[in-house]
Amino acid sequence: MFSQTCHKFSGVVDSFLASNGGALRKATQDHVRESLRVLHEALERYDLNQISLSYNGGKDCQVMVILLLAALWRRFGEDPAVLNNLGAFKSVYVASEKAFEEVDTFVDNSCQEYGLQQIRLSEPMKAAFEHFLSENPTVKAIIVGIRRSDPYGQQLKPFDPTDSGWPDFMRVHPVLEWKYVNIWDFLRGTDSAYCCLYDKGYTSLGGTDSTVPNPKLLKKGTCAEFLPAYALVKDEEERLGRFRK
Repeated sequence: MFSQTCHKFSGVVDSFLASNGGALRKATQDHVRESLRVLHEALERYDLNQISLSYNGGKDCQVMVILLLAALWRRFGEDPAVLNNLGAFKSVYVASEKAFEEVDTFVDNSCQEYGLQQIRLSEPMKAAFEHFLSENPTVKAIIVGIRRSDPYGQQLKPFDPTDSGWPDFMRVHPVLEWKYVNIWDFLRGTDSAYCCLYDKGYTSLGGTDSTVPNPKLLKKGTCAEFLPAYALVKDEEERLGRFRK
């Protein structure tokens, strides 16, 4: 049942918040608490049938989903029937035209693990959300895993209406202020499974025609072996494996 999934990941988050790991761990724990505050506010503002999330299997979205499940349990754990009546949380997957098979497989598997109802769309981003909202007219807010260092993330706020010309909904950004190292500290600190491409040197996942392993992670003395994504430190180097088509 969905309530059991939320309960499980609430325990995962609580264990992480109780863990020790020096200055980095403390900073990540502070980000966790702020993200939970944003998510709690979203759950106060909107009914459950008014909220969805955008999930593409990437590391940032994965942190976002785990925290959302914990926030749901904290909000509704005393009445788990509310969560079980929901059945699953609607998740929009706007797939790249040339998606990695590994990403598609991870999205499928993780949606099952997290209790998400996957709605896969293969249209351009704007058209995909227009399509989704036309079929889900109760949705007023969509939780998004963008971070401040991502393209177009510099001016965002935790709650931001969509721009003019886009379908009308509130974008909720719970991991906006997280740094790259905090994302990996959380995923590894919670022993979370993640897409296998990250272990092959990919640090930001797009399509097969726009993504390569990050050159900063190339192992010295080799021409095709890469360190895992969590070996990278600087936010500004995260997207060096992405290029325009």
